Amino acid sequence: MNDKLRVVVADDERPARSYLVRMLRTFENIEVLAEAENGTESIEMIEREKPDLALLDLQMPEVDGLGVVRLVKKSALPLVAFVTAYDEYAVRAFELNAIDYLLKPVERSRLSETLHRAQERLEQADNFTEVRREEAMHLCSAINEYEQLAPRAYLDRIPVRRMGGEILLLPPRSIASIIADGELLHITTSKDERYTINYRLKDLEARLDPQMFLRLSRGTLANREMIERVNPLPGGTYAVTLADGQQLSVSRMQSRILRERLLRL
Repeated sequence: MNDKLRVVVADDERPARSYLVRMLRTFENIEVLAEAENGTESIEMIEREKPDLALLDLQMPEVDGLGVVRLVKKSALPLVAFVTAYDEYAVRAFELNAIDYLLKPVERSRLSETLHRAQERLEQADNFTEVRREEAMHLCSAINEYEQLAPRAYLDRIPVRRMGGEILLLPPRSIASIIADGELLHITTSKDERYTINYRLKDLEARLDPQMFLRLSRGTLANREMIERVNPLPGGTYAVTLADGQQLSVSRMQSRILRERLLRL
């Protein structure tokens, strides 16, 4: 095994990612291979670089940290430590299933423990393939545990402002699509009404029922019940047409998920 622990970092917030990478580079026995700013890049980066350890932000656009674990090829899955703001359900699930995690803001002493634990596990392993298999088993158990523990109190109304200042309480079921433009979200309803709110897409997505909304790309959510047609495009991607006539592109990674969730009987 390489003398240095080969690490990749994924976090959609650049300051947090840069801070963690700088801290990692202060350790002599660590090699930072690459960094990613979203889940899609994380999957590609892990499968390409084949690191020993991946530090994954739990909440990322398009595909979150748990989604990365689900979608990465199991033969390429490294040791994983999740980086998260305090989430009691995630922490409990990770602790129950022996999955390492780092709470933001990450402290150097705690990061050192994580790196030492990963190095120790790899050095003691007779077969790295077996380590990967065990890691996948623990991670899957942690994901299942987290999904059982986490509350399902989804939004049943989204406040939006009309012209003149009136506030309308919009039922999520009436929404056809939500499209991000920086910190602004453009909401289109099934009746072709349009509203703009100041909110981060990943934060709103976490508060919406995932059985109702499907992410089509880094910046787009669509109401599953309003998807009428799915058209294949070159390169294995898709375009969807909603009941209100909107045509939306599906990213390559989300096309992979769409096939699993919508296009199979």
